[in-house]
Amino acid sequence: MLTDIEIAKSVKLRPINDIADELGINENLVENYGRYIAKISTNIIDKKKFKNHHLILVTAISPTKAGNGKTTVSVGLALGMHKIGKKAVLALREPSLGPCFGMKGGAAGGGYAQVLPMDKINLHFTGDFHAITAANNMIAALLDNYRFQHEAEGFKLKKILWRRVMDINDRGLRQIITGLGEKNGIETQTGFDITPASEIMAIMCFATSLDDLRRRIDNILLGITEDDKPFRVKDMGVGGSIVALLLDALSPNLVQTTEGTPAFVHCGPFANIAHGCNSVMATAAALEYGDYAITEAGFGADLGAEKFFNIKCRKAGLQPALTVVVVTLQALKMHGGVALEDIKKPNIQGMENGYWNLDKHVRNMQSFGQTVVIAFNKFATDTDEEIEVLRKHCEEMGCGFAVNSAFAEGGKGAMKLAELVVKTIDERPSAPLQLTYNDDEPVLQKIEDVAFRLYGAGSVTLSKSAQAMIEEIKKLGVGHFPICIAKTQYSFSTDAKAYGPTEGFELHVRDITLNMGAEMIVVIAGPIMRMPGLPKSPQAERIDVVSGEITGLS
Repeated sequence: MLTDIEIAKSVKLRPINDIADELGINENLVENYGRYIAKISTNIIDKKKFKNHHLILVTAISPTKAGNGKTTVSVGLALGMHKIGKKAVLALREPSLGPCFGMKGGAAGGGYAQVLPMDKINLHFTGDFHAITAANNMIAALLDNYRFQHEAEGFKLKKILWRRVMDINDRGLRQIITGLGEKNGIETQTGFDITPASEIMAIMCFATSLDDLRRRIDNILLGITEDDKPFRVKDMGVGGSIVALLLDALSPNLVQTTEGTPAFVHCGPFANIAHGCNSVMATAAALEYGDYAITEAGFGADLGAEKFFNIKCRKAGLQPALTVVVVTLQALKMHGGVALEDIKKPNIQGMENGYWNLDKHVRNMQSFGQTVVIAFNKFATDTDEEIEVLRKHCEEMGCGFAVNSAFAEGGKGAMKLAELVVKTIDERPSAPLQLTYNDDEPVLQKIEDVAFRLYGAGSVTLSKSAQAMIEEIKKLGVGHFPICIAKTQYSFSTDAKAYGPTEGFELHVRDITLNMGAEMIVVIAGPIMRMPGLPKSPQAERIDVVSGEITGLS
């Protein structure tokens, strides 16, 4: 059996200019990064053109640590669409080096349903994440210098809100001290987050033009002065230099699938500690150039999909035509109480015990007005009997059901899913989007709306620092921003090991961070860390270069 990277290397890639030409993108708007990757000018997007085009969200039930295969299903659905003669374009998130060298080994799909060249996409790609990291840390350095240079004039921040980032899992940098006094700077307690959690990443996802990017960068809140005034990037006068670092990264990246179909891959991973969606630019490009635009949101629907609707669609005015919920037997069994070492074994009762997780995600998606189709992501260990029992359950819920075997068969294995998606959109498209909360609700009410209505929490409690930040948000007059809850991806609750039903739990808000430039409020719930750690046996132990070829990515 071939590995993902072996399959990827076996595909004869098409010149990326041919892909762009087939989409109708003028060659003057294409900037090549080698033969098979290009950046597309931000001038390509005209929202008037895609009124009648269909946006499809791919999300999932709560995942196992190996995930549920959303990216594989997203790519497979696009391949299946092309097999049945439909013009579909993908809009996906860029992988982070953290999980590539940590838990997962890659995030470009799998098997015969991948975006290519997968080794470059999984590693440095076009340098977007490096630009975001550099921009974030340049702001941190400029802020430290500003404090040092102006301290004698009486300038002082009573609260510093800006942290450094890097795109590597490193628990040792979560909390650190910088500066050793005198010429080495002001001693400060700070720390690192991972790059996908940077506000710069969120800004890049939401920016709709170069002018919008500059406005957002200038508005980044860095701290609060001694006289209770906000201190922003624009107060240092360095917004232009930060935009200069991000200029190339703002443009969406165009690549291709294992079957030579187009995909925009740009920004936005980690729906557990960030909003977890690709850029508005990439989604708009997919909508403009495809009759069907297929996008995904990270982790389970309680995280990525909730933020896709309540944050991204709210901000960008998007109206999804359909939501696809990815289901695996392994995840159902895990949430049905089956021991992790046994979830690959046939177990209909264990699967049925896990229906509560699927059903809750489906109800949540329907609460947004979404029509739901279930995509069963098939693994080699799944039995036909289990699949048919699950099919009946999904159909009883009123959801279309299709088996996706694109991992093993490419587009051919996703044709039934593609046909079901097209038929459902034609006959029963989603209703206008119904958001979970209104802009003018108080911050705590927004948190409670999501926690009670979507997670099933019984109570919400706030730490003193969270309460203080809510008061600060009121003073600044930005309580209308949407909320982005950071919590574990493995459970509806804040307990990563609570795989079974979790109704009535306490959602404890440990901290709140205000992203003034991204225009959202990040709510940190439970013990979740915005700088992940490495597992005992990280994927880095298996990544290598053999005869000039990278191995170990998956």
